[in-house]
Amino acid sequence: MTQALNPVGDAPAKSRRGGPSRSEATTEVGRLELVGLTKRFGEGAEAVTAVDAIDLVIEPGEFITLLGPSGCGKTTTLRMIAGFEDATSGRVLLDGEDMVVVPPNKRPMSMVFQSYALFPHMSVRDNVSYGLKLQRMPRAELEEAVDVALASMNLTSMADRAPAQLSGGQQQRVALARAMVVRPKVLLFDEPLSNLDAKLRVKMRTEIRRMQRRLGITSVYVTHDQSEAMAMSDRIVVMNSGRIEQVATPSEIYRHPASVFVADFVGRANFLDAKVVDRLSSGRARVEALGQVAEVPTHPQATGTGDSVLMVRPESVRLEPVEDTRVPLTGSMGQVVTSVFYGETVEYEVETEFGLVVCVVPDPDADHLLRESQKVRVSIEADRAWLLPAGDRASA
Repeated sequence: MTQALNPVGDAPAKSRRGGPSRSEATTEVGRLELVGLTKRFGEGAEAVTAVDAIDLVIEPGEFITLLGPSGCGKTTTLRMIAGFEDATSGRVLLDGEDMVVVPPNKRPMSMVFQSYALFPHMSVRDNVSYGLKLQRMPRAELEEAVDVALASMNLTSMADRAPAQLSGGQQQRVALARAMVVRPKVLLFDEPLSNLDAKLRVKMRTEIRRMQRRLGITSVYVTHDQSEAMAMSDRIVVMNSGRIEQVATPSEIYRHPASVFVADFVGRANFLDAKVVDRLSSGRARVEALGQVAEVPTHPQATGTGDSVLMVRPESVRLEPVEDTRVPLTGSMGQVVTSVFYGETVEYEVETEFGLVVCVVPDPDADHLLRESQKVRVSIEADRAWLLPAGDRASA
């Protein structure tokens, strides 16, 4: 575990993103900046670039998630921040100090690992107090800090147990308490919930976010689970092939993705053939899609007229039943191919002359579900659609 060998002190002052502060804190700490950070494995023609000159600023107290598919460079980036991987080039600045030249055990950071990395021969209390003992904290202060950490993670009654006597969720809480008790400037999370079942993952991500907000510690979280990223993050960094595709809030990532890749990776989306008829003011355009004309918001780089890609989320598709079975599948007409009832939602796949369109209806009335093979009229919520640059068409 990467831990500070020198006491960091109290939690950082309140960040501009709402982290809590302590009355005695006078300045914000934990500002992390990646400048041209690059990692290549191998030499010469066989070299593979895992992280390609990325730049990123993480503000004090901010919770940032690195999100992307396997092999996109997110874990390598995290390991370079921690010092477990040497950067080929670039800098990792923490409060203005370059960490690249600082060994891992000297960086004021803590990491929570996917495998928990608890000491099996130590009790829960000894695991949590380990970092503070390295800091040579006075015994009375150490015991008080450990008691607070155990209580915050609901581990007080388990303090004398060995890790083998705990469930996966309990072990993860011990790892989290051990990382937080040293009050690092930066907390790093390497897919910490991937070994837990789905229900426990939801509970643990809520606990992690609650603790991070209370302590105001700058945090960098790695996951390939877009639901985790959406639920926990102040901002999400979507990575692909070693590069950053987009950095934005969860809402902005979902509603206004920078590319087809981002739209497709974060949530689900329909990518419709669209023809731009006219460019309008205020970042909008009039387009033809699904046999209809609509005014939609556009990506800043979606300029000009002609063929383009219109992203529409499944929940922004509307279906109206048509009882006349003789109506041809032209224009805005379609036919329900599949209907799957999930309880809180129902999902339809609809065949149209423009391809398959997915529609998700929340809180459906079970007595009025559309049946398979039923004819429907398909429309979209224009204000919630998003016109992407024409260059993204090949990715759609």
